Amino acid sequence: MDLSIIVPLLDEEESLPELEAWIVRVMQQNNYSYEIIMVDDGSSDNSWKVINGLREKNPNIKGIKFQRNYGKSAALNEGFKAAKGVVVITMDADLQDSPDEIPELRRMVLENGFDIVSGWKKKRYDNTFSKNIPSKLFNAATRRVSGIYLHDFNCGLKAYKKNVVKSIEVYGEMHRYIPLLAKWVGFKKFGEKIVEHRPRKYGVTKFGWNRFVNGFLDLASIVFVGKFRKNPMHFFGLWGTFAFLFGLGVFIFLTISKYFFDKTGMTQRPMFFFAILAMIIGSQLFLAGFIGELISRNSSERNNYFIEDKIGLTT
Repeated sequence: MDLSIIVPLLDEEESLPELEAWIVRVMQQNNYSYEIIMVDDGSSDNSWKVINGLREKNPNIKGIKFQRNYGKSAALNEGFKAAKGVVVITMDADLQDSPDEIPELRRMVLENGFDIVSGWKKKRYDNTFSKNIPSKLFNAATRRVSGIYLHDFNCGLKAYKKNVVKSIEVYGEMHRYIPLLAKWVGFKKFGEKIVEHRPRKYGVTKFGWNRFVNGFLDLASIVFVGKFRKNPMHFFGLWGTFAFLFGLGVFIFLTISKYFFDKTGMTQRPMFFFAILAMIIGSQLFLAGFIGELISRNSSERNNYFIEDKIGLTT
């Protein structure tokens, strides 16, 4: 199969027929074999009924329905599991992403050898204060932390090699950081294409300030987990040792000072309690590292290695 097109959606009953017709027109013009996987993320409108109606007319339509709203990351993750195409395209259901971009995105993956090609909505139609400015701040921070120089990490329109989507797990709000997830498992070639951003035709935006804040929290989480999940002692043990030794040094200094220089009682000095606190925190961090190591060593994913190719071996 040439293409798997994954469309996560929430309350988009009005836009789905038009989106499906547009995608099918592009597929037929380019003679692609394809599937459209629509993932209903707990819609409260008639989206699932519309998907069933589209499926009756077009057997290339496939649907997944969540019992409640789990978020875009969960929807994409299930779509990735089901995808069978050589190239996987993700796009939003609100008609702000243009299916006409699909052939070029596919070409860049297959001919230019990119693992991921991300859309860049250089000209946006969003409200500048509530979405455009936060998006720029978010992208700047993500570029700096991840070392991946894309302009629009949060663009829903992306193209992937099949083995990329089969090698990662997307959860929480991590759909914003799929390029970083891919980087952690060894994919290195990321491309970018300026894509058309269309004004919203139906419904209302699902963006809110809470998603902006959660995005930065998830960025901190994914960077930490990606770096230390296999060896948590390298983080907790290091800082725990520093804190304990600092507190111990202060305690020794106060003890020597009491008996040789200043006869003031140790418990009358604020630094005494600071030293005790530092040693307690250091011990707790060190123990947290030990517990993390025990969990890591017994995890079913401790030896998750992603093999790119094999030769001379049967699969």
